Amino acid sequence: MSEKIHLTAFTKDELAEFVQNIGEPKYRAKQIFKGLHERRLPSFDEMTDLPKNLREKLNEAAQVSTLTVESRYVSVDGTRRFLMKTHDNLPVETVFIPTESRDTICFSSQSGCPLKCDFCLTAKLGLLRNLTAGEIVEQIIIVLNDVYGIGAETPHGTNLVGMGAGEPFLNFENLIKALSIMSEEDGLFIVPNRVTISTAGIVPKIYEFAKLEKRPHLAISLSAPNDELRDKLMPINKRWNIEELFAAAKDFERSLRKGERFTFEYVLLGGVNDTDEHARSLADLLNKHGLTRVKINLIAHNSAEPLEYRPSSREQIERFKKILESKGVDAYLRTPRGRDIYAACGQLAAKSEPNLIQIGR
Repeated sequence: MSEKIHLTAFTKDELAEFVQNIGEPKYRAKQIFKGLHERRLPSFDEMTDLPKNLREKLNEAAQVSTLTVESRYVSVDGTRRFLMKTHDNLPVETVFIPTESRDTICFSSQSGCPLKCDFCLTAKLGLLRNLTAGEIVEQIIIVLNDVYGIGAETPHGTNLVGMGAGEPFLNFENLIKALSIMSEEDGLFIVPNRVTISTAGIVPKIYEFAKLEKRPHLAISLSAPNDELRDKLMPINKRWNIEELFAAAKDFERSLRKGERFTFEYVLLGGVNDTDEHARSLADLLNKHGLTRVKINLIAHNSAEPLEYRPSSREQIERFKKILESKGVDAYLRTPRGRDIYAACGQLAAKSEPNLIQIGR
């Protein structure tokens, strides 16, 4: 028996071709697309605007969902972590982060990650495989339906950050396809301006990303002001060093639209990359390359075994920030969310533990 087709991964044009291939009129594609994405229906049987015989055809040839939710955890701060499994039993993690003014979903682009960043728990998994475009889209649908109910509107709209497990730019085609599907007005309607993609520094893809007509925001994980330290913390630096990374960042800055900025993310590791001298070197690095439309997000390291790093003290984080600002660099502290359920930055490692607070299924 052949594997069923995952229609959530289909663009409108692909869906139109599919319905015609199964002997149905082209306009049915629009109904199916809205059922999958705008109404976020979990099965073809619930698409009651479709005739019964078409629903039977769809059930025979295709599927709405390929991910299953294994566990859901809720933090004391309201953050939710979803541990999902693919059809081939690989872990996928997605995090829902609510605030009074906006909701953010942090999605994964890969199962595991190949980059071996020394301070990141996800790196311990290694790369299991790239996620499909459908698996990326489905993460968002599952979370929205779980939090608000099937098809219900969200009170603030939805922001997305591609900062979950994996390196998004190593799954570039599937990532861009998924974002295109999610931006459709009669679908999820999450437009690029509400999306931020984070890369550890895949330099060729930064250049390619800059050329996209409809482009999300960019965040680059830096976490060190010199090659020697970054080689240790982020081995991708041995492939594309800081000079090459900053050349790409400068090219990206030239592509920015009016009022737009991009971000460098800097994870602060106590006694490792957080000294006053590191702060001065970081500011000098930015100023040397003439980057003026950039901000620095400072992130206190989220400790978790077996990682040996510890977070910087609050006092040192404030000193680091003030030094950057004194040299003309816009710096912001990012508040950690979901640490207690392994949902914070660098903590996603498919942990499923009975002592975590789990929401009912």
